[in-house]
Amino acid sequence: MRRQLNTLYVTTDGAWLHKDGANVVMEVEQQERARVPVHMLESLVCIGRVLVSPPLLGYCAEQGICISFLNANGRFMARVEGPVSGNVLLRREQYRRTDDAAACAEIVRHVLIGKLYNQRVVLGRALRDHGASMASAFSDVTHAHRRLERLGIRLRTESDTQVMRGLEGEAAQAYFGVLDHLIRIPGKFFHFGGRNRRPPHDAINALLSFAYTLLTHDCRSALESVGLDPAVGFLHRDRPGRPSLALDLMEEFRAFLADRLVLSMVNRRQLSERDFQVMDNGVVLLREDARKNFLIAYQERKREEVQHLFVGEKMPIGMLPLMQAQLLARHLRGDLDAYPPFLWK
Repeated sequence: MRRQLNTLYVTTDGAWLHKDGANVVMEVEQQERARVPVHMLESLVCIGRVLVSPPLLGYCAEQGICISFLNANGRFMARVEGPVSGNVLLRREQYRRTDDAAACAEIVRHVLIGKLYNQRVVLGRALRDHGASMASAFSDVTHAHRRLERLGIRLRTESDTQVMRGLEGEAAQAYFGVLDHLIRIPGKFFHFGGRNRRPPHDAINALLSFAYTLLTHDCRSALESVGLDPAVGFLHRDRPGRPSLALDLMEEFRAFLADRLVLSMVNRRQLSERDFQVMDNGVVLLREDARKNFLIAYQERKREEVQHLFVGEKMPIGMLPLMQAQLLARHLRGDLDAYPPFLWK
């Protein structure tokens, strides 16, 4: 197993990144603020108005370190990377499977089984830990938990991809319909009335969108590292500019990593109303300090270890996207009869 390297997130507005030997140096107003050895980095994410020198761009490309640029609201803008690596035969098999309805449906089924299972675990843990204090919400969460279980059972025997997408939609409605009950602090500011995005109109959606952006970046990097094409997916169909396979891969981790992190930070009062900016048009944005705190918590979460049920080993959470990408590649090569999704225990 490859050791976990770091992702360097730069959020300081006006920062200037340049190369000094084998180091990435960050300057703000001509003052050096940080220096990081390149060999410790897996990727570099620039959020907001961050400038990168051409020599550093070229050096990172040579070293296999991708650089992603997000706008101040966390929306993906661009990505700089070196030559595409990987086995062309593996990618050709990937393309063949996406055009084969039966083979595509098999992968979609296992991805969605993992997604619904992990959503159900999130609700089950909430019932276990806070069921006594949920009052009237207890029955709603219990009903959603059971509905996810029933939908997961239906997925196991379904062979039509379109039907499976419909079941996923039903599951999302049940899951997000009770997510507000999992927020344990009083007040209306962190009320969650349902998923909305581009742009988000409440604090929880702003946090979820930011977390999903970070997770997409990690999944895309994992797929590229094993030689798969992140733009050609199975559940998410091809669309110009969309990393469809990265979106497929992250489905198993949305509830487990992103949603749980958002709920934990809000319930532990690590974020408050003053960490958000409400625009005149109702859009809610994360302030810079809040983004930094969230990134720290995200990195800390990725260092925690969990048991991977299929592999039978403990590993850092940050290595899970790479492990799932490797398992998908093994399935496409014919080494595994089916793609085993990540299931959280």
